[in-house]
Amino acid sequence: MVTRNTAPPFVESVRKVVRDLKRGEVISYGEVARRAGYPRAARAVGNVLASSMGLPWWRVIRANGELAAASREEQIRRLRREGVRTQNGRVKGIFSSGNPVITHQR
Repeated sequence: MVTRNTAPPFVESVRKVVRDLKRGEVISYGEVARRAGYPRAARAVGNVLASSMGLPWWRVIRANGELAAASREEQIRRLRREGVRTQNGRVKGIFSSGNPVITHQR
């Protein structure tokens, strides 16, 4: 019998949300969780990103605009290549629940 190694629905939903982000867009972990259908799973989104190859993980930031401490310098480099401005370890621009995704134009 051949079995397929499939990810749980939560993981697949998170991957889809993150894959669908366009260059220059940033989104909070909480907004990824909400769009994936699991609004209380923001921390789990980070675990999915850490274990999933090929996703644009650098486009996901904390709700207050802060970048991840562990990979901050790499995240800054990747975001800047996409036209996203950062300052003092944060994405510049208004970032709130009223504006869950910031799009930066080049």
